[in-house]
Amino acid sequence: MPATPPDCQPDWRHQASRMFHGASAVLATSVLADSGLEHYRGQFSNPGMFASLLGAGMTLAVASRRVFESRDALPGRRHRAYQWALLAGLAGTGFHFYNVGRRLGGFNWGNVFYGAPLGAPSALALAGLIGLAADKLADPDERETAGRLLCALAGAGLAGTSAEAGLLHFRGAFHNPFMWVPVSVPPIGAALLGAAAIAPPAARRSRLSRAWMALTGTLGLAGVGFHAFGVARRMGGWRNWTQNLQAGPPLPAPPAFSALALAGYAALQVLERESAP
Repeated sequence: MPATPPDCQPDWRHQASRMFHGASAVLATSVLADSGLEHYRGQFSNPGMFASLLGAGMTLAVASRRVFESRDALPGRRHRAYQWALLAGLAGTGFHFYNVGRRLGGFNWGNVFYGAPLGAPSALALAGLIGLAADKLADPDERETAGRLLCALAGAGLAGTSAEAGLLHFRGAFHNPFMWVPVSVPPIGAALLGAAAIAPPAARRSRLSRAWMALTGTLGLAGVGFHAFGVARRMGGWRNWTQNLQAGPPLPAPPAFSALALAGYAALQVLERESAP
């Protein structure tokens, strides 16, 4: 059977693809700013620190462009920028584990708290995976969308990002009650995405799941404000921004929740379309 030509692709595939590209762009922006700040603080002592900036920058450029491309212009091939981001993220995770393990005492709480963040490079790998998923949806030769896998990917990303936030907020002793929100709301969203992935086709339409993705996305934006407040509370506040931006709560980190919530919302749409008669 001949492949469906690009101009006959259903609109929902194009819309879902653009949403996934948008999620990849937002996540890449978060990684670019966060890793740039953290690696600058580390004075780029290892040349490999530039790999995350390169991968996030290329992913941001490609994903941003594809968000605004028309349906006919979307290519049907996997972009190498996404593949590079995936590989760089996986390699970075290995380097961060090595960095923590080689510190005096190895994998103890102090080194996990203050060494290279173990889960941070995974965000770059997720940006690449989400971009590759967007390319697959835009491919006119692809007939399967694998909505279950897309929901699982977004859910795993939310769970992992929440675990990373929980570790850092535990280091801060949860001194602000709002610090509990990133370790409670996103895991519920991850559970809802997992439930949607294994649910029978008749039960896949869930207003609660879509609403929870919207709530999680809002949480990511609000988190920037809370982190900005945390920077302001440090000695010197924003007048001493060159130091407090590096030592205070990371401003670029919370939008990762918004990116993964957008990916989860798009995955739910794909899953529902697969179940439509």
